[in-house]
Amino acid sequence: MAMESSFKNMAICLTVICLICSALLAGVYAVTAQPIADAATAKLNASIAQVLPEFDKVDTLASVEVDGKAYSYYKVYKNDEFVGCAVMAAASGFGGPVSLMVGVTGKGIVYNTSVLSHSETPGLGAKCTEAKFADQFKMFDPSEKTLAVTKDGGSIDAITASTITSRAYVNAVQTALKAYTIITDTQVEGLDAATGASQKTEEAK
Repeated sequence: MAMESSFKNMAICLTVICLICSALLAGVYAVTAQPIADAATAKLNASIAQVLPEFDKVDTLASVEVDGKAYSYYKVYKNDEFVGCAVMAAASGFGGPVSLMVGVTGKGIVYNTSVLSHSETPGLGAKCTEAKFADQFKMFDPSEKTLAVTKDGGSIDAITASTITSRAYVNAVQTALKAYTIITDTQVEGLDAATGASQKTEEAK
């Protein structure tokens, strides 16, 4: 009987401990859930703010299919007026995917771009993150310029010895513009010419 009583006591103690731990975890979650959510929202808004003009509302994350692949995007607004789309697009570079966030305004202009991730060669393709190259896409109007590197008859100066990376960056921006036309059901002036640029891949860095 003593052993049975001891076992019963152990079971009761363990149950009580589990209940207390569960209550504590629930309490911690209740206290930290909102700050964590607020921090995530702030981080997202900061990322979008790099590629689009001022806004005060962001729609929930959505996706759109372009050429058989799904790409995520956010629509943003200012005083309930459509500001533009922040599209996450990617293209194959020299070392792997070059992933960007591309901001396209309500007028179909590339407001700015931001590199989300890449695996390009340090000192070569990795220079795609530098302003000298990336700033060429700021306020890029495809109705006035050709979205392709100069070797392909376009307006973008490629990174020295990194043509493949440069083309990947361009291709990702082209994809974002295509996504924008699908999302908004509008045609971007000059987009056909931009996406019709040569897609050479045989040249090494």
